[in-house]
Amino acid sequence: MATFIISGSRGTDDPTMATLPFMAAKTAKEQGHDVVLWLWNEAVTLGKKGVADHVTGVNLTPLRDLLTAVQAAGIPIWVCGACAVARQVSAADLVAGATIKGMPDYIKTVAERDRSVAF
Repeated sequence: MATFIISGSRGTDDPTMATLPFMAAKTAKEQGHDVVLWLWNEAVTLGKKGVADHVTGVNLTPLRDLLTAVQAAGIPIWVCGACAVARQVSAADLVAGATIKGMPDYIKTVAERDRSVAF
């Protein structure tokens, strides 16, 4: 088993790229790996309740279905705190399984993981 931190930076402005980190996290978990999903930049909006319902990438599983799978698998969803503040996203806005984290959390986790995958 490997350990991964998978990060996404794209939001509703690019539905295909926004969906890929969720697909990667789901796949890695299904393969038995330990995964953390980190949302930063525009991707923090994907952690808000209801947003995933309206995101579908080209020829990809709708984000709402991937989010449900990520949540069911118990994959932690970390939302960049500074990015969230800039986009007026609060902890109360977040989907189940999502928490606001800071850059120290991200860097510490990157250092501890076997792999870092970024979209």
